[in-house]
Amino acid sequence: MAVKILIVTGDAAESLEVLYPYQRLREEGYEVHIAAPEVKRLRFVVHDFEEGFDTYTEKPGYTWPADVAFADVDPEQYAAVVVPGGRAPEYLRNNVDVQRILGAFAGSDKPIAQICHGPLITAATGSLDGRRVTAYPALQPDMKAAGADFEDSEAVVDGTLVSARVWPDHPAWMRAFLQVLAVKAPVA
Repeated sequence: MAVKILIVTGDAAESLEVLYPYQRLREEGYEVHIAAPEVKRLRFVVHDFEEGFDTYTEKPGYTWPADVAFADVDPEQYAAVVVPGGRAPEYLRNNVDVQRILGAFAGSDKPIAQICHGPLITAATGSLDGRRVTAYPALQPDMKAAGADFEDSEAVVDGTLVSARVWPDHPAWMRAFLQVLAVKAPVA
């Protein structure tokens, strides 16, 4: 039986932050499911930095089907969870099922990989108090308000919690997450 990993996301998630871990984890032999508010074709976005802009720009990205609705997710069926960024976490953090899912992973010390704006969801569950994290740099005040110690680094590992800032940090983030998975949820 394959080891299952859940990706929690929705419309306006950063394309690379969903699809890179999705493909990388499948490459390692994990069964990966994408959970969203409902089972439908999700519309992702591309965030990039362009000269003359004070912040990132947003363009349409890939579309991809969700496998399971949040309401139907049983966290016990999954060994780990990935929380991509983009704009999706801004509204997903208020979803009671997302809070239930992430709270269950944090409460049972299962591996959690979060990147960019993804930690907004983990913060909404109260699971970052006293933890070391990184996130999109503009979220430093949000992480501190959630009780976390913010580090501006490619990948921050605090036990089973693995954080990254933005998609250029993917190699360090996934390398660190795979090291955690090798201990906590190895592929058989």
